[in-house]
Amino acid sequence: MVSAFAVENGLCLGQSLCSEKSNEITAIPQLLELLIIKGCSVTIDAMGCHTEIAQQIIAKEADYILAVKDNQKELHTQVQKCLTLPSPQ
Repeated sequence: MVSAFAVENGLCLGQSLCSEKSNEITAIPQLLELLIIKGCSVTIDAMGCHTEIAQQIIAKEADYILAVKDNQKELHTQVQKCLTLPSPQ
């Protein structure tokens, strides 16, 4: 089960059930399709860190915060490089 919450209001906005032989990767896009998220910030754990999901959020005119884990080596390295400050000289 994947749920969408409005944290500030303490409300569940919607849920999408994962099929028995699937996981959140298929349920997240289905739930996003149902929601009006224009102007919102969407946060998703590392399971939802996929290009297609990010593109869907952008297409709906929202922003996203997606978790990145070590198992996505190239993406993880790029994020680390962007967030690492240069050493003072």
